[in-house]
Amino acid sequence: MKVRTRFAPSPTGYLHVGGARTALFCYLFTRRMGGEFILRVEDTDRERSTQESTDAILNGMAWLGLTPDEGPYFQSERTDHYKAAVQQLLDRGLAYRCYCSPEELESMRELQMARGVKPRYDGRYRDFHGEPPAGVDPVIRFRNPQSGAVAWDDAVKGPVEVANEELDDLVIARSDGSPTYNLTVVVDDIQMGITHVIRGDDHVSNTPRQINIYRALEAQVPVFAHLPMILGDDGARLSKRHGAISVMQYRDNGYLPDALLNYLVRLGWSHGDQEVFSREEMVSMFRLEDVNRAPSSFNTEKLNWINHHYIQNQPAEEVAQELDWHLQHMYGDLTNGPPPVTVVRLLRERAETLQEMAGQADFLYREFEQYEEKAAGKQLKPAAREPLQRLREQLETLEDWEPESLQQTIQGVVDALGVGFGKVGQPLRVSLTGRGWGPGNDQVMAALGRDVTLGRLDRALAFIEARPD
Repeated sequence: MKVRTRFAPSPTGYLHVGGARTALFCYLFTRRMGGEFILRVEDTDRERSTQESTDAILNGMAWLGLTPDEGPYFQSERTDHYKAAVQQLLDRGLAYRCYCSPEELESMRELQMARGVKPRYDGRYRDFHGEPPAGVDPVIRFRNPQSGAVAWDDAVKGPVEVANEELDDLVIARSDGSPTYNLTVVVDDIQMGITHVIRGDDHVSNTPRQINIYRALEAQVPVFAHLPMILGDDGARLSKRHGAISVMQYRDNGYLPDALLNYLVRLGWSHGDQEVFSREEMVSMFRLEDVNRAPSSFNTEKLNWINHHYIQNQPAEEVAQELDWHLQHMYGDLTNGPPPVTVVRLLRERAETLQEMAGQADFLYREFEQYEEKAAGKQLKPAAREPLQRLREQLETLEDWEPESLQQTIQGVVDALGVGFGKVGQPLRVSLTGRGWGPGNDQVMAALGRDVTLGRLDRALAFIEARPD
């Protein structure tokens, strides 16, 4: 039997980290088992589903590199399949029409709550054979078994059992004929040959209802694996105040897709003490039985640590592909500055995020407005005039504008003046970047080019001349 999993988001919001982790676990399990990974968009909620959310989900999946083998399928295009399943259940007496008005249902609910009973549909139309009430468009309810229990061996949670008497006759088609969630997912999973349903444990309450529908449709019940929820640092369910934002917002905030996936895979799964995994390692090591049953806590500091690791260790060309968006967003046209890969090589040691790296690159793409006050006060003093002037003269006639030659030129001025390297290097850094820290001066000058370098030295010399002795 070929393993087939599905990730089935509803386009009523963005793809958040919980959904992304579910998609990742489905993807890894399928790849390890040599199976097929299906993407299905569950857009039957017409009022809440939006094209914007659909696009955000598809863009998030593409950015993360979780490419499906099939799909995306859209439930809104499969209505005929659901209607046929409803009719099949009606024909076999496994579903029935319910004529309860909204007012009846509310009254039913209030009476049950007043009695201290769990609110639920009381089955009053389950065996109805009389004249239907006038002016009421019925819903279709599934005739749930009234005895026995639904049991399954969850691949994460272990054995689970729910008594059928705890389940009421759920609506499988609304009064306008549109199908409901619990029916559509079962029909889709049957027709798409899904063997393993991997999803968040907020769906556990749906599972016994769906298993009964599988059996009513005489279909094989898949293996279920319910993933524990993700909590914030305070132990509460992850929400926007904890940073539970769109996956694409993590892109905008400067995280690498591989870093985010690496962080997500460790939320509820582990392989010994290993923290950093390549995609190939994730696929080869991932097992559902290793998923923890307890909830996981989202930790932004840990995510930043992993992101910094990837920024430092991924090939510069790959990091640059992601950095390019941030640089363009921040500076617009990049033709007057170095290529993004150069920026990565210059600034990767200090930056935790690509957004931070792009901000640190400002001196490479535009003239800084002023020097850092403390750095200029300490380094651009009259004593720096001669070293900077000599260096400018040497650089103006330098033919080979490469880091090695530039470094040799700086060293030549240091040797000629008989001073420590810092007496030349530190004023030069402030002259080039406007601040007292940064990458090597030779690398910076190579990235800036001759004209910009000489212009900034002229600016620094003018600054020194203008300040009081």
